[in-house]
Amino acid sequence: MAALTYSMLTDPTSLEASVDGRSPSTGTVYLMVTNTGREVPWLKIELKVPVGDGAGHLTPNIGTINASGQYTDTQSAPQASTQPVIVQARGTDVFEITTQSGRIEAFAPGDYMVLTLENVTVAPNAGLAVLTVTETTRDTRRGRWQVGDAAVPLVKTSPKEIPVPRDFRPDKAMLDTGESLTLSWDGSADFDYRVLFPGGQVDIPAGARTWSPATAPRRATTYILAATSRTTPRQEHFLTTTVQVRHPVLETLTATVGIDTPWVQGTADATRGRVTFTGTGVEISNNSGGKGTLVADRADVNGVNTEWVQGRSSDDGKITFPKDGLDVRQGTGAWGTVHADKADLNGVNTEWVQGRHADDGWISFPKEGLNVRKGAGNAWGAVFADRADVNGVNTEWVQGRSADDGKVTFPKD
Repeated sequence: MAALTYSMLTDPTSLEASVDGRSPSTGTVYLMVTNTGREVPWLKIELKVPVGDGAGHLTPNIGTINASGQYTDTQSAPQASTQPVIVQARGTDVFEITTQSGRIEAFAPGDYMVLTLENVTVAPNAGLAVLTVTETTRDTRRGRWQVGDAAVPLVKTSPKEIPVPRDFRPDKAMLDTGESLTLSWDGSADFDYRVLFPGGQVDIPAGARTWSPATAPRRATTYILAATSRTTPRQEHFLTTTVQVRHPVLETLTATVGIDTPWVQGTADATRGRVTFTGTGVEISNNSGGKGTLVADRADVNGVNTEWVQGRSSDDGKITFPKDGLDVRQGTGAWGTVHADKADLNGVNTEWVQGRHADDGWISFPKEGLNVRKGAGNAWGAVFADRADVNGVNTEWVQGRSADDGKVTFPKD
């Protein structure tokens, strides 16, 4: 029979048995030694740990355990004092506790001692593990050494399911152009993680709880976190998160009802022309924000309001629209030429009229009437007609059709 009293505590309160395919279950075991009777002189206490992988074993190996102990004197003044005791492993399954001095010391009533076993790897298979204590004390009445034994039970519970991963989240819910993305989550190391996204997936290295895509998404994208346990049977969990993009890039867009938008713009600097929808129609802007150019094969409109119209090249003819009508100019700005098969007009205001060639005859319109000239210069030209019906003729002479025909002159007399 033991002279001292022994009890066991654990942290966590229930030690879970380890499971293949998961991180080893670990915990801390406390052996509480108290004296509820008369003073007990003691020399050493041995704690035997059941070592193995069975239901009745505590741990497969005591070599990973960090053991320490403290003795508390509750009767010391002015307050209780604590001092360490010596704890050593003996063999493969025993921890031995001895006094700091190495000699016999009194274990006074009300005093207590705590043996702490940290980083205990819990053996697989749930069950009851019984630790045994062997104490060496002295019987003060008989004056001889005595050995007492005690058994201290400890329960290993069946392992719970691995906690479900949670809080799969982006560092930014809305991405601007050029920004990077990082996804994070919380979860057990007993899962293998991978992130799935449109067009692929990535395995996450062990221990990592964040991941960044090499290229930030160009449009709204949903990412899936898949967590798979290494146990049998396997646990699988899936979490999703969606990232929005402020300026999305789409390969195609089909709208069956309509699109409501204040403007549409190209994606690159070279093509960043913009179409803006105003209350009166549309505006075309170039990549600098100025007025842009509309290129089309054909325009079918009810009317055109414009300052000018020009051919496709900068030196092509140009038509401007002053308030008083229409100006036809060359590309240089000089007056241009109107080419037509026929003109049907109510009137013509012009300085002169000439045939199609530079040496053709031409007619000018001085204030007093009409001049007919040859094309070679300002020499007088000839008027050819079948008949003339006029109210009067002022002329220097009249002659027949040939140069040797008769001629009438009109001197003053």
